Amino acid sequence: MDARAPEVPSGDLLQSAAENLLRELEEHFRALTATLNLKMEEMGNRIEDLQKNVDDLMVQAGIENSIKEQTT
Repeated sequence: MDARAPEVPSGDLLQSAAENLLRELEEHFRALTATLNLKMEEMGNRIEDLQKNVDDLMVQAGIENSIKEQTT
């Protein structure tokens, strides 16, 4: 049995491993950012559609003018 201590990776190997890990993290971060931006854009579009539908319903109900009069 060998009584020597286990070999420690050299500085170059550690640096390479760290760089690879950082590169992978950056790729995941970019993918997550793109996904979040897409979801936020979709949410914004849905909110705009909802606002348009609410406005249309208010016009149909004839309450649009009375609400505007109350706020001015």
